[in-house]
Amino acid sequence: MIASELAVDSPLPALGGTDASDPLLPMDLLELELSLESYDGDADFCDAVRIAAEQSGGELLFDLPAEGLMDDCKRIAVLRIPTATSDMRIVLAVLDHNGTDIRMESPAPETAHLVQFADAFIEVLERF
Repeated sequence: MIASELAVDSPLPALGGTDASDPLLPMDLLELELSLESYDGDADFCDAVRIAAEQSGGELLFDLPAEGLMDDCKRIAVLRIPTATSDMRIVLAVLDHNGTDIRMESPAPETAHLVQFADAFIEVLERF
């Protein structure tokens, strides 16, 4: 099988870009994901996410309760992270219901409004 046939037959979506419908995180977020892996609930969620984002060259934009937004989590932090192409990407750091595990997610259709709010938030901040 040649490479072009393999790409067509592959069930996985391509990584990278800023496609909100792509549920997989690009490789440039691996460092961020790994830095949050040791979170055990003892530290403040917002502080842990802020520090991890800054170490990755990104920033925490805001966090909010997840109630009514996502069923399987307690809090959501919205981050702006640089990509391999030096563009910025909006990603979500999600705290589970137990408050002991943080996972990274690309925005999904049900959280697209958070990305729109984050874009507006960034635009306002840049004007100051």
